Amino acid sequence: MKTPQGHAIHISLERCKGCVHCMTACPTQAIRIKDGKARIAGDRCIDCGECIRFCPNDAIDSRTTSFKDLSAFKYKVAIPATVLYGQFDNATLPSEILFALRRVGFDYVYELSTICELNMAAIEKYIDSHPRPRPLIASVCPVVVRLIQRRFPSLCENIIPIEPPREIAAKILRANLPRILKIAPSDIGIIHITPCPAKMVSINFPVSMEKSYLDGAISIRDIFNPIFQALRQTKEEAIMSRLFPETIFSGLGMGTALSGGETRGLKNHRTVAVSGVRDTMRVLDQVETGLLKDVDLLECMVCPDGCVGGPLAVENRFLAKSRILRLVSLLGERTVMDSSDISALFHKDFLSFQNPIKPIQAYPLDDDPGRAIQKARRRTRLIKQLPGKDCGACGAPDCRTLADDIVRDLAAVSNCPFMKEAK
Repeated sequence: MKTPQGHAIHISLERCKGCVHCMTACPTQAIRIKDGKARIAGDRCIDCGECIRFCPNDAIDSRTTSFKDLSAFKYKVAIPATVLYGQFDNATLPSEILFALRRVGFDYVYELSTICELNMAAIEKYIDSHPRPRPLIASVCPVVVRLIQRRFPSLCENIIPIEPPREIAAKILRANLPRILKIAPSDIGIIHITPCPAKMVSINFPVSMEKSYLDGAISIRDIFNPIFQALRQTKEEAIMSRLFPETIFSGLGMGTALSGGETRGLKNHRTVAVSGVRDTMRVLDQVETGLLKDVDLLECMVCPDGCVGGPLAVENRFLAKSRILRLVSLLGERTVMDSSDISALFHKDFLSFQNPIKPIQAYPLDDDPGRAIQKARRRTRLIKQLPGKDCGACGAPDCRTLADDIVRDLAAVSNCPFMKEAK
């Protein structure tokens, strides 16, 4: 399912009450209140989902793949994010969740934690073979990649060109399933199960490859109840799921659902992990100004505590985090991937980007350079004139953004109620 204008976030105008919660939460000033309703500026949105998290009226959601879309495929494969294991109680084993996914309509379920471990090993090899630049930045979070493209374009060269685990897993399946099943590749649908709206955008509009190996993404919110119902099946089926013969779980890979999970596996490198969109922006700003050059790897995740805090998850992130940590402890941190296989895939560039990450040019104040300079000067004057209250009553998140909108002819000085009073 293609998302309109390259975004997954959708605002229901019927439910929207025009409050400013989403607008003030948006880290890229992508939301305005116009005619009493929230609107998204597509050129600023990075699909982080902060607006979903803070909307009190459930007026914002994410357009992801529906179960109806799966009917287009003869053979359906699920690749669940390891976050899914933290959405159920401690008595529910990961193997039971994978078995339940097969009951809800998938023909095969590909476990991702081992591929997460593979991804970490490939990142380590890349760090060892590339002494510059520093810090290198992990590419697993698609929102971080989009944020760097738009707000920190000089850091695009710092992004490690290794595909995220979901794409590596789908690529492996694409290379093998048509031959094993003896069916056309187009008959195989590979679906990622995710807590993140940006994953759908990264599938429909990939920035590091010509075409994603995935066919869609279903949110954990949408699939949680079907899985929960499937888990309540007979005792015999529960026993069978515990004996699920095709699955090996990686404790190292399981931990990547949490902030610091990628860096945990790199024992011999200097690493920093940061989570939360605003802290991520602060750290990237420091990197852009020349700091953190003594760090080898910077892991950034825009969701609090990592993917476990994704806006499309169901469970309280603190409980989910506790459950994931318990699984990591039970599984241990021993490696389950063969080092020779990792080296072979790495040196064949099987794990690498097809295309480099390129900056996305900021929307200019004017196409004419002379007029753009004049508008920039006017914007500076307006910022000084506006009250600096950043109250959002004008429909923009702050006075600086209102000044920017005014010089772009998207708003007027009269939008500010305090300027009206002064006049």
